Amino acid sequence: MSQELYINYNGNHYNNEDKIFSVNNRAFKFGDGLFETIRVCNGQLCFVEDHFKRLKKGMELLKMKSSNISFNDLKHQIEELLIKNQITEGGRVRLTVFREAEGFYVPFNEKKGYTIEAKPLENNLYFVNEKGLRVDLYTEHRRSTSKLSNIKTTNSIQNVLAGIFCIENELDEALVTNKHGRIAESVSSNVFLYKNNNIYTPALEEGSLDGIMRKQILRIAENLKINVFEGMVNGSMLLQADELFLTNVVKGIQWVSSYKEKTYNNEAAKLFTQHLNELISGN
Repeated sequence: MSQELYINYNGNHYNNEDKIFSVNNRAFKFGDGLFETIRVCNGQLCFVEDHFKRLKKGMELLKMKSSNISFNDLKHQIEELLIKNQITEGGRVRLTVFREAEGFYVPFNEKKGYTIEAKPLENNLYFVNEKGLRVDLYTEHRRSTSKLSNIKTTNSIQNVLAGIFCIENELDEALVTNKHGRIAESVSSNVFLYKNNNIYTPALEEGSLDGIMRKQILRIAENLKINVFEGMVNGSMLLQADELFLTNVVKGIQWVSSYKEKTYNNEAAKLFTQHLNELISGN
């Protein structure tokens, strides 16, 4: 029998299976919301300050006044839900904030709502995938380079279509291109190349997500005195790199084993994962 899980909707707890939204929900109708996915390790929230900074930035970009949203209170409510759902090791939390105003495209007021979901994960800490991922380029729909691409909105249709592309082509992941034909990110992760003590990653201006795990990788690279280049990444660079790995806050670092006929190793991915787990554990 599976464990009973609860969600938090506007400060109240409900069973995970309860129906809490009406058809008028603006996140459903217009994608008028944004979200953060937070990793839990050892029963504790990871990188939560970075998440709230990005959430605040996103709310400002979407013209959501935060007067009725207290980030300290949200953190407390998330921690309460972890206890209620008995998550004492690895887990994932999704915090979604959306406008609850009436109206069509134009909201009639500034009212906001939120949901918090918390689910356990099998793995407590991060690990490098044993089998490398097989990837290719997704070019059918190009990613915008506007600032909206840097935040996680509830409008993720391009990610969905790229994911379907992976299924149709028997790929593990796809590298999503921007309007210039350069690499912005993957379906669900930021993209990193490694060669000769240098790492290369698409700049935020290229349309990549301002990823929380991306921030940790850049910090670790600085501590390890690995040179960092944030800029333009294209297909030819993929063929020259020694390693290609993808990062997101839930899975950590995933190494890619092949792109077309090119193959990669995973030594840098293992090194970054080791330091990432040390960072979480406070060592």
